[in-house]
Amino acid sequence: MNTGTPGTHGATRPSARWDTMTGFLLCVRFILRRNWLRLLVWAAVLAVMIPVVYDSQQQAFPTQAARDAYAQVANTPAVAAMTGLPYAAGSLGGILVIKIWMTLAVALGFASIFLVTRNGRADEEAGRTELLRSSALGRHAYSMANYVVAGGLSVLVGLLVSLLCLSVSLPVAGSWVMGASIAGTGLAFVAVAALCGQLSTTSRGANSLGVAVLALFYFIRAGADLQTHGTEVSPLSWFSPIGWAQDMRPFGQDTWWPLLALVALTLLGCALALRIETTRDLGMGLLAERPGPSRGSAFLASPVGLVLRLERGSLIGWLLGAIVAGAFFGGVAKAMTTALDPTNPFAKAFMGNSASVLDGVMSLFVMFNGLLAGAFAVQCLAGARGEEANGRLECQLAGALSRSKWLLAQLLVAAVGSALMLLIGGFLTGASSNGAATGRDMAAASLGYWPAALLMTGVMLFLHGFLPRLSVSLAWAVYGLSALIAMFGPLFSLSESAIKATPFGAVPRMPIEDFALLPTVDLTVIAVVLAALGIWRFRTRDIVPE
Repeated sequence: MNTGTPGTHGATRPSARWDTMTGFLLCVRFILRRNWLRLLVWAAVLAVMIPVVYDSQQQAFPTQAARDAYAQVANTPAVAAMTGLPYAAGSLGGILVIKIWMTLAVALGFASIFLVTRNGRADEEAGRTELLRSSALGRHAYSMANYVVAGGLSVLVGLLVSLLCLSVSLPVAGSWVMGASIAGTGLAFVAVAALCGQLSTTSRGANSLGVAVLALFYFIRAGADLQTHGTEVSPLSWFSPIGWAQDMRPFGQDTWWPLLALVALTLLGCALALRIETTRDLGMGLLAERPGPSRGSAFLASPVGLVLRLERGSLIGWLLGAIVAGAFFGGVAKAMTTALDPTNPFAKAFMGNSASVLDGVMSLFVMFNGLLAGAFAVQCLAGARGEEANGRLECQLAGALSRSKWLLAQLLVAAVGSALMLLIGGFLTGASSNGAATGRDMAAASLGYWPAALLMTGVMLFLHGFLPRLSVSLAWAVYGLSALIAMFGPLFSLSESAIKATPFGAVPRMPIEDFALLPTVDLTVIAVVLAALGIWRFRTRDIVPE
């Protein structure tokens, strides 16, 4: 493609590089207008976890002796693999890092990947990028604006984390390093997502590739931490940007220089992505789509087969997450009982009516398995909205497939997948608990949360039918509120009736509570009614694009 102007014989004008950025600020405004609610929700949800977790740990570990006891629990392979090395586990700041740093960093990595893909490869795939470039918009203006907005989310989250750490009187230096390390992780995955968007031809492929890279970096970091003795960094850690950010050691050594490596990776990755964008054709990726077989199987031609084919990467990822979480929960169950004081209000909140700290801890881990399954159910059905928003649904409905069968196939995969997660996660929680419980008992206790996961599918289907454009955001809001009340309701002094009114709070917390049939039936009936209303409305309304 000739980038020169008539009469220059292909020579590039001195101002050509700046012409490619024409309309950059306009693109920033456009992306912010399209994504302001999504950006606000990500920033608020991630940042608000700081004071919530800090308040809970203050109540759980009020004395230095309790913190020292927790430091012994944290200094185990299971904790190191899941949350990183315990650099300062004997302090409130160090405990906060162990409890929430990895969650915030990985969640922000996911947010960066999804945001960059949504405004990059997805728009290109849908033809919106070509429409925008048909005017005076520069070639790189929209992509650069996308990277800047996604990077701005990381910086905003990091700033909010630092300010909230300061608001609870944590050390100043550690608070700023805490926010900077989380922001640096998000920035690194902006670059990863930018490159994945250039490699893949589809938004689904770009998201899958980005998530796979994030998982690879996470497991590299976990493997490095498992090889470490004490707090010395393993050389393997430097093959993962998550390891770089972790080695900033907030509330420990408070090291700043790894942030420079993260920023350098971000700039180089985005620059390389823009360079690739210059040489490739619009709508194409560097990795050609792998040709499929000449004939598809009969199962693939069915609605359920197609959903499984499209969602197989996500399903495998969630099942692996359930396996890792279940093994981790069981591995630390007995150790947690030595760190929690049965007379402590925090411990009492999670123990419920049980006099056994171990039973209380196991019931909490069972609830976490249920929350993971509920999140999978929402994310799986959010894919149905994505098919409609991107225009692919109309092609699927052009034949003999009815709307009801199409949506029921999505529901079936979400329901069965969440049940598998509960059974696998629960079994591993019991099997790896060193005799604290049996795998069969924990699998049955976890499966008790299936009606709550089904209720989340009912909420998602209801919103998909009546409020399609807001369905994903509202469903995640309902899920987040229910999870927050179920876990921390006692700490917020909420009444038992208020906690039981939420999907996950209504489930009996086995093994500290006996199984009750009525809440299970109630949740299932509500789920069926909401799903039926949503499917009915979906059959009668217009297809709503993004």
